This record gives sequence, structure tokens and C-alpha cells, in this order.
Amino acid sequence: MSRSGNVWDNAAMESFFSSLKTERTARRAYRTRDEARADVFDSIERFYNPARRHSTLGYLSPVELENRAQLA
Repeated sequence: MSRSGNVWDNAAMESFFSSLKTERTARRAYRTRDEARADVFDSIERFYNPARRHSTLGYLSPVELENRAQLA
């Protein structure tokens, strides 16, 4: 992402791809590349962003965090 040789620069993306592979694509066999793309897109748009709890957000989902911010 920025500095060469700094292992923490890429940690967020490594974590994301690790979660994607182990939680979504590891046990699936796709017939076509388009089918795989659609499944990954579905995972990101429908599950990962709105519903998945994140440790950096205090184990709240992005939607829960946003709702709390609007109530405050």
C-alpha cells in the first residue's frame, strides 16, 4: 500500500482475502469465472459489508455502528 518492507501496510487486505477464502470460496467449485465473480460480489455486497462484525468496530457490524451513530 505505501512503504516497501512494512508488513503492516498490507495487513488489512491480507485479512480481508483470508476471510473471503475461508468463509466463502474454500468449499465451492465454480463452473465459470463469471459464476465465481458473481459469488464473490454477492459475498462482499450482501454479507461482508453490512452484516459481518468487525473487531476494529468493537465487534459491531457496519450497519449497527452507523445506526448507533445516528441515534447519538
